[in-house]
Amino acid sequence: MSGTDGDNGTDGPAGSSPPSGQGRRPSRHVLAPGAVHVPGWLTLDQQRELVTACRGWARGPAPIRHTKLPRGGVMSVQTVCIGWHWQPYAYTRTADDVNGARVAEFPEWMVELGRRALVDAYQDETAGDGYTPDTALINFYDAQAKLGMHQDKEERSGAPVVSLSIGDTCVFRFGNTETRTKPYTDIELASGDLFVFGGPSRFAYHGVPKVRPGTGDPATGLTNGRLNITMRVTGLS
Repeated sequence: MSGTDGDNGTDGPAGSSPPSGQGRRPSRHVLAPGAVHVPGWLTLDQQRELVTACRGWARGPAPIRHTKLPRGGVMSVQTVCIGWHWQPYAYTRTADDVNGARVAEFPEWMVELGRRALVDAYQDETAGDGYTPDTALINFYDAQAKLGMHQDKEERSGAPVVSLSIGDTCVFRFGNTETRTKPYTDIELASGDLFVFGGPSRFAYHGVPKVRPGTGDPATGLTNGRLNITMRVTGLS
């Protein structure tokens, strides 16, 4: 993963629960039933420590890569996975399309972070009860990277997806559950933002048509590009 500085490591962010601080409810914007944007949810320290953790995962055991698609295309984003390895269009414990290694374990501190994310997004202290994400796809976007409209549907669970953004701001396109085309809504996801989609919006099409280079804060440890961490429940065992 480029655009980083500092040491490697996979320890959890200090104070990862609760991230919003001082017991205050963070501001939030509801895009659709079950789809909530919470700007500035992660503190700067948490962003920096997540960058450090992601850098460690990017080195292996199954390193970050440009995913090859079944029809021969190559994704412009770079991806590394923890817990379960995703490749089009299935999950496996080993990265068979990379080096065959078993991917890094999904840490407990990430589970706790995901639960707190649901509590704050849905403003319900019980929203995180029983939520146990077991995989995360970690995508790195350089200035030219994009992600086409798609559904996250390889999971056998309808539990919410928790998305965290660090680094450069992106245009995030959130659509409907029926088609890749309109209606959809474009919003900007900035460094530290949380986006959750579950319930009726769990299988909505979404994508990233543009990254805005130079909009991130180097104090996060990411000097360029955008890092996106999406936690999911696979429903696999």
